[in-house]
Amino acid sequence: MRIISLTNEKGGVGKTTCTLNLGAALVSLGKKCLLIDLDQQMALTYSFGIAPDQIKESIYEVLRGEAKLDAAIWGQPNNNLFVVPASPKLAGFDVEMANEVGSQMLLKEILSGVNGFDYILFDCPPSLGMIVVNALTAAREVFVPMQAEYLSMQGMARLLEIVERVKKRLNSNLEITGIIGTMYDQRRILNREVIAKVEEHFPGKVIGVIRDCISLAEAPSRCWDILEYRPNSLGAQDFTALAQRVVQMEVYYGA
Repeated sequence: MRIISLTNEKGGVGKTTCTLNLGAALVSLGKKCLLIDLDQQMALTYSFGIAPDQIKESIYEVLRGEAKLDAAIWGQPNNNLFVVPASPKLAGFDVEMANEVGSQMLLKEILSGVNGFDYILFDCPPSLGMIVVNALTAAREVFVPMQAEYLSMQGMARLLEIVERVKKRLNSNLEITGIIGTMYDQRRILNREVIAKVEEHFPGKVIGVIRDCISLAEAPSRCWDILEYRPNSLGAQDFTALAQRVVQMEVYYGA
């Protein structure tokens, strides 16, 4: 089982889009995936058509020890894509857990007994607070969705610092194993330059480029992933290619 944190301190770079559609594309390749929404804004939760008033147990209650993970998982028996919804209460998590011993290890402990999934993907908030530290402590790998612009590239330095700190103190197995270029337009010189620069600084780490595609923005409003909504779109093609690359990486990082 591969546990992957999709993380970037910068907002609006496509973390939720990548989590949802990579998960769906992996399922189309025969994998079983659990997606965990760790963002108080609940974008991944809404993308599954789950409204706040429908949720009895979210990842917040699970982290607080008030609910079991199994009780918080949503999904259909005939589909191998499952989700654990978020809660607006996650906004106060850092303050609530500030003085709790071992609070960085909560998510890792929760997942320690989980079996039956090929992949667990974390959709992280655009911050580097306690929730993200939990995700990095529980994960083996980090994928960084990064908009193909220079400001996104500059934000990598802070993320690298946090990943190295977590690796040193909490999770020695943690590695950044993939960078995903998002909102990419081949016609824009800036986009091409940024991806080239990232490949230069992180050789072999760019595992996919997701082209700018209106269908990717439209699909969540229908509560569909891109493969359901527009299976022949650029977005569906790119996420299928990304999932194939991720599966190929199993040789190095296990399944």
